[in-house]
Amino acid sequence: MRKPLVAGAAIAAFGLASAIGPTAVADPGGSGCQLDGTATFTPNGPGNLGTFGYSLTGALSSCSSSRAGAPTEGTMAVGDVITVAVPITTPTGVVQGTAQYQEPLASGTGTVPVNSCGASSTEGTAFIGWPDGTATVVDYTTSAAGPMVSLQGTVVPGATAALVPGSEQPAGSAPATYEIATDNPTTPAGDGVQGAVAFTTDAPDACTTDTGLTGVTVSGAVGLGSTQ
Repeated sequence: MRKPLVAGAAIAAFGLASAIGPTAVADPGGSGCQLDGTATFTPNGPGNLGTFGYSLTGALSSCSSSRAGAPTEGTMAVGDVITVAVPITTPTGVVQGTAQYQEPLASGTGTVPVNSCGASSTEGTAFIGWPDGTATVVDYTTSAAGPMVSLQGTVVPGATAALVPGSEQPAGSAPATYEIATDNPTTPAGDGVQGAVAFTTDAPDACTTDTGLTGVTVSGAVGLGSTQ
């Protein structure tokens, strides 16, 4: 039986809200989606240590928007490894190939010695992918105390992923970084993101260890919009 955690585990990655108020989607436009996903902690999770890192993968569904042409579904990720087409420099010349790139992991700090599941804050970059191949990049911070996690974020022009060494196909040298740009016209740079999150775990006792939590289930909603 999965158990809800105290909200302080602060893996509250993005503007996840069980109910997104009008501020998040205020005129002249905005959108809201249901998010269901999982978060994985590395090298350790919230627990007896004061710092932790995490990645997240999730599906966005049931999206509604006041902006014409906005997607109705998508994906959301933090710290994902993506495979992209890039030029590869080989001994015989430059060819088109593929390579893997690591999106930045999110990081968190918590209150110890009690444990960082009880009260913590995080910061990171979320990458939203839409069915038409466009993307939305969000810089965010979260804070948690008791049963509530608050989120504030902003859609940014883009962010950089780092090459995973040795992932080039064919073997050779690929660009050291890959830029992921915000290019969906219904979620322009400067839009705000806000919300709250609910998450559950099978192992709440891990909050009392140095290893901490290894993963949790995340559910809620994400809201992006402009109040101008």
